Amino acid sequence: MTKDILEVVKERRSIRSYKEDQIKEEELETILEGGIWAPSGTNEQAWHFTVIQNKELTKEISDKTKTILSKSENEYIRKLGENEKLHIFYNAPTVILISGNEKAITPMEDTSAAVQNMLLVAESLSIGTCWIGTVASLFSDPEVGNVYREKCGIPEEYKVMHSISVGYKKIENVNPPERKKNKVNYIR
Repeated sequence: MTKDILEVVKERRSIRSYKEDQIKEEELETILEGGIWAPSGTNEQAWHFTVIQNKELTKEISDKTKTILSKSENEYIRKLGENEKLHIFYNAPTVILISGNEKAITPMEDTSAAVQNMLLVAESLSIGTCWIGTVASLFSDPEVGNVYREKCGIPEEYKVMHSISVGYKKIENVNPPERKKNKVNYIR
């Protein structure tokens, strides 16, 4: 039984607790297909997806990212980096890095649209996800960024802008927070 798209939008939540089981290959391919079909400025499709299903590498990326975050002037970000218990991908069995071509017209918008599509496709499959932007700080760091770009096979001229943790949910979605009112005005 397929879900109505608005129902999927309303049900999707950021999941931070995953089962250890790896998602099925066909589910992963369906999620990635959602990203590939995202809209993009002048149809450049200026994104690249890197799928990581190696626990050691995701932990290493998490640890190195937290080291960078711990040096932030922003108190919230700094505390994330200092949190010894935090794994930035929440120990998800799959992580997708989303990179944008820096020479594209709208790489941030294009990659963001791809992320949103993947999040919604995953939810339609009852697979949990969390959109994680902090990993971009690792790949932007002048000291270690290139090391991890190479480890992850990020193409030249591409910059990691987002990541998504992906896996089967340990718990079902919680009730959504109330939506803020008066966010629309009409001029007719």
